[in-house]
Amino acid sequence: MSARRPDKPASSDSSDHAPAPRARSPRASGRVTLQDVAAHIGVSAMTVSRALRGGARVDPQLLQSIREAAQEMGYVPDPAARALASQKSNQILMLVPMLSNTLFVELIEAAHAVLFAAGYQAMIGVTHYDREQELQLLQSYLPLRPAGLLVTGFEQSPQAQMLLEQSRVPCVHMMELSDAAEVACVGFSQQQAGAAMTAHLLDRGYRRIAFCAGQLDARVMQRASGWRQTLERAGLYASELEIMWPQPTSMVMGAQLLEATLAQDPTVDAIFFCNDDIAQGALLQALRLGLDVPGKLAIAGFNDLPGSDQMIPPLTTIRSPRARIGEESARLLLQLLDGNPPALLRRDLGYELVVRASS
Repeated sequence: MSARRPDKPASSDSSDHAPAPRARSPRASGRVTLQDVAAHIGVSAMTVSRALRGGARVDPQLLQSIREAAQEMGYVPDPAARALASQKSNQILMLVPMLSNTLFVELIEAAHAVLFAAGYQAMIGVTHYDREQELQLLQSYLPLRPAGLLVTGFEQSPQAQMLLEQSRVPCVHMMELSDAAEVACVGFSQQQAGAAMTAHLLDRGYRRIAFCAGQLDARVMQRASGWRQTLERAGLYASELEIMWPQPTSMVMGAQLLEATLAQDPTVDAIFFCNDDIAQGALLQALRLGLDVPGKLAIAGFNDLPGSDQMIPPLTTIRSPRARIGEESARLLLQLLDGNPPALLRRDLGYELVVRASS
């Protein structure tokens, strides 16, 4: 019987470790795994995992070797696998309608800054204002066990609402408000903002005030409701003053809406556009047509998007606090994740009527 080779004494010198085998080829997916790093160093996958999580109970020189190997091999931890193993995740799913609108880009950037500083990563899902797409995104991302959710508005389908409830993942709704005490939400009253703009135009002496809109999502319809109710109270509402097109808003649409509105009713003396992009397009078209703004026609918008203060004339609009909504939504979600929810889950950040020369 051959004598058993005695174990080598423990040493902090990395040269005392057995010669490292050649790096195992990554799997067919091309992704370098924890097992690949472990095989390269000649230690267990558990040791590599422990080292990369903070190095507790790992020899300092071995720890350095593992970290260097992981970096050289391009190892990136799999967040889904980590979440499944630990029942925890550092990912936050954010669902927004679109990325071509500056409003949502600013909201995302503000929320991301707060989340990243707290150690969380944002996953972005774009719904394109489509409830079926939103449902599909939830069905795709919820199995990854995100730590929390930031969703835009309350337009989710019944199936999506059920998924949100059954997932038990902390969720904050952005841009709109709910009166339900148990619903976490950050935003402002779109309806009140629409009413405020309409009241401003009435105060300036305009009486045939049209409302022109595109996209027709829930927030646009809430602004329309504020406009309608204000005119009804003044005895000036007329259904023909309501021009609604379902297509996505754009500056081109704004020019078209301006011409369509005046062709339908030349007595219109003010137009409240549901968003600044179409209001900007209308201002440019009015300039091309030689229309006196605001002498012949007042033009107003919503959201105070970049460039509105540079139009000719500068655009009267409602300034929405989208960056603050992003920040406060993220902070509220962090409180929910910490198990320390505030007494009030509803945060109304208000809005600002910005009066410029177009009205």
